[in-house]
Amino acid sequence: MKFSISGLIGRMPISMDSLALIFIVVAVSDSYALAGALSAVASIVISIANPFWSRLADRIGQRKMLMRVVPMKIIGLSLFIALVMNGAPVWTWFVSIILAELAAINTGGLVRRRWLHVLSPDKSTTAEDETDKHVVNTAYSYEALMDEVVFIVGPITATACATSIAPAAGLIAGMILMSIGLPLFAMQRATEPPPSPVRVKDPHPPVIGIPIVQAIALATTFTGGFFGAISITVVGFAESQGAKSYSGLLLGIWASGSAVMAIINGLIKWKTPYVGRFLIFLTALTTLSIPFIFVDSIFWLAIALFFNGFAIAPLIVNAYGVVQEVVPSEQITESFTWVVAGMPLGGAISSALGGWIIDTYGAQTAFWVPLGFMCAALLATLPYFRVYKGLIHYSLNRD
Repeated sequence: MKFSISGLIGRMPISMDSLALIFIVVAVSDSYALAGALSAVASIVISIANPFWSRLADRIGQRKMLMRVVPMKIIGLSLFIALVMNGAPVWTWFVSIILAELAAINTGGLVRRRWLHVLSPDKSTTAEDETDKHVVNTAYSYEALMDEVVFIVGPITATACATSIAPAAGLIAGMILMSIGLPLFAMQRATEPPPSPVRVKDPHPPVIGIPIVQAIALATTFTGGFFGAISITVVGFAESQGAKSYSGLLLGIWASGSAVMAIINGLIKWKTPYVGRFLIFLTALTTLSIPFIFVDSIFWLAIALFFNGFAIAPLIVNAYGVVQEVVPSEQITESFTWVVAGMPLGGAISSALGGWIIDTYGAQTAFWVPLGFMCAALLATLPYFRVYKGLIHYSLNRD
């Protein structure tokens, strides 16, 4: 589908901006702690902005929403780059990155929402076809594969640009890709879901008020902390080994492991409900994070990253699948965003913590941070034990 390809180009910056920000800030300030703090602030703003723009997309349509967002993002990032490279006061760096990330959107959620619309038998409504969930799972798995393409190509591109051209080149490359992909995505009106204005009578309750959405969002918030910690720790570890230029390649290897499982997950006709698979892969990702604390070379880090990636794509696919089944069709885009909205918040905390530990104790010690966040993600499921259990039984009874 053309919308998927343009969406792929438009969401390349999600794998580039955080790493590119680290490169540009460390190049100017020589401080991983400052880079982590800026990344943390950016992530907090992203967590706030994403649900707002997704809710707006549900209400007025994706095209109209994107026409507002893209120019704001480009202006904000351009201002940030100019201030950093010209030695402006550090507080202005924080202000400009906040302005830039106020225009952050969940492009992956927009693309997945279009898949549901395309697979619907009635294109005039937002109702979806649930007669063949395997087709939906395959579409989600395909998009998970596209996500991994983003996370393979993006870090390598950002690293190459920042280390070979200029510290700011990684962020600039992401801006260029976004300014190409998102307008092309918005132009494809035939696949755009119709807007769903707010219902005056019998309005739907807020998405985040639904218990299972809360359960998924809380667990993925801590999982986002795992992702954020891995990103900054891999850069720090590679530099400590005298191989900073390998940072993007290492993160690409991590994403390639996830890409392998995205393909396999899309081919399997699962009998286990989405919620059961989500819990299985959450446990698997935690277990596969243990080897990080033992790595002592770039080679073994690459191996650990590759196998760790096996649990990532299925985890995200099934998180989307769970919320899709429990929310009204008029709120699906917003619900998709809540799946990942907390991830930047978790990443904010872990990036700041990881940066401080790298500066203070070294990068190898910092690998305890991602493991700790995954353990927290597992513990976060306990308060919602009955919610998970009830949905598993409901799904099995329906099957």
